[in-house]
Amino acid sequence: MSTEASSRFPSLEARNLNGKRLYLPAGFGGARNVVLIAFRRWHQSLVDSWFPYLDGLMSTHQDLRAYELPLINSLYSMARPFIDGGMAAAIPDPKVRERTLTVYTDVGRVTATLGIRNQSTITVLLVDREGRIFWRGEGPYAPERATGLERALAAEGR
Repeated sequence: MSTEASSRFPSLEARNLNGKRLYLPAGFGGARNVVLIAFRRWHQSLVDSWFPYLDGLMSTHQDLRAYELPLINSLYSMARPFIDGGMAAAIPDPKVRERTLTVYTDVGRVTATLGIRNQSTITVLLVDREGRIFWRGEGPYAPERATGLERALAAEGR
């Protein structure tokens, strides 16, 4: 389901659940970054399905980082303290709060820029800090998706 994409990651302002503001994609911490984009609250289980695998992958690829990126309509930006606070309160692990970056934006603009046509599941991207997208997938963790990501990491690393 995954190949190199022709689109680039758009410039976005994000805030992690520890309160730090980041400007993406330059603010991503890795030379390569797996970004799991979620659209609905119930997508959390889909995002969570990736992290046991990604934690192992990051231990063997020192320049790789992974982020959860809930995209929230900018109409809710006034409720950000309540929404982000509720998410942060539900996450006791500061490392998870650090990697969870909320973005309040025009979701339609971002999905159009990224070529995302399906908001009923998560989108998973491999992105560098310049915004180049090297791989994309969608849905929960599955071995075939992981294989596609690993191939993209190997190809991009050459």
